Amino acid sequence: MKTIYLKDINKSFEGDIILEKFSLTVPEGKFFALLGPSGCGKTTVLRIIGGFEQPESGTVMLGDEDITHVPIYKRRVSTVFQNYALFPHMNVFDNVAYSLHIKNVDKETVRQRVVKILKAVHLEAHMHKPIQQLSGGQQQRVAIARAIITEPEVLLLDEPLAALDVKLREQMLIELMDLQETLKTTFVYVTHDQVEALTVADQLAILNADGKIEQIGTPQQIYEFPASAFVATFVGKMNIFRGVLKTVNQDVCVDVPGLGVFKVYISARQDWMQEGCEILMAVRPEKVWIGKKREEHFSNMMIGKVEAIVYHGHATQYNVRLKNDVIVQVFEQNEEHFPKEKIDYDDEVYLHWQKENVVLLER
Repeated sequence: MKTIYLKDINKSFEGDIILEKFSLTVPEGKFFALLGPSGCGKTTVLRIIGGFEQPESGTVMLGDEDITHVPIYKRRVSTVFQNYALFPHMNVFDNVAYSLHIKNVDKETVRQRVVKILKAVHLEAHMHKPIQQLSGGQQQRVAIARAIITEPEVLLLDEPLAALDVKLREQMLIELMDLQETLKTTFVYVTHDQVEALTVADQLAILNADGKIEQIGTPQQIYEFPASAFVATFVGKMNIFRGVLKTVNQDVCVDVPGLGVFKVYISARQDWMQEGCEILMAVRPEKVWIGKKREEHFSNMMIGKVEAIVYHGHATQYNVRLKNDVIVQVFEQNEEHFPKEKIDYDDEVYLHWQKENVVLLER
């Protein structure tokens, strides 16, 4: 296992800049995800690591080795593509064994290693089946087995579950996590799906539409403490209010024009958090309590009218319009057979949250 270092990578296509002075460190042995909107350059990053694209400038290091211009077949890196790229005329065994055959590995060693890998991905019973007879999830496992049989230092996965249905995708995510934990190989996983990234990753990097890294951290750090408005809204839902930071009766507060003054909690004040500065106050929908009565034990309160109710099974979403026409989203967990309080369209409701649930973002 080796750490991946990308330093000052520049890459453009037909005059369009995709990556500019892009730097990234992927720790060894981690399940690392690159998350961002379509077209942000995350697949280009993956292809540069794999050797499928050459940067115009910059350096790619695998541990202490400079692999910037090392050919694909000489890199200890394997790739699983979105379309799997399996050989349709070969069965499962031969697809997985292909890379060993071209390296002239002896037949008995090939057989032992293929059987071992197929057991790891739960396909040993299908080793002699034609590829066409496999389901999408099984084909995905074949692609992964073929990629890891060469024992790479790094496994690159380019939106590998995009073609699968939701239930199968959830199953494959768990299997990928188990496989990475078993192999201890560095996985670099590219996706635009926030749920996938939060599920599988030990660490993830959030790229914005311009190919710049907005934040790197654990899934919990990214979700609970987003570093920017882009991260806050791209990863999950977020209610954001524009206001001014001020102190009221020794409490740190945000004065939101037209709505009032709201208490916030700052564990570590940053340089830009100055008295009187313009600021964004952000609250996750699931952190907001909704009811028809005012509750005094909460730090903050708003009043609005229910405009939409969406039942999601595990939770109910309420869209509440405030007096300044701002819409606030609330997610209430459906913990009981019957809601604790019946809330209908056009009901006037109180929205409450604690100051500890507020995230402050630079405006």
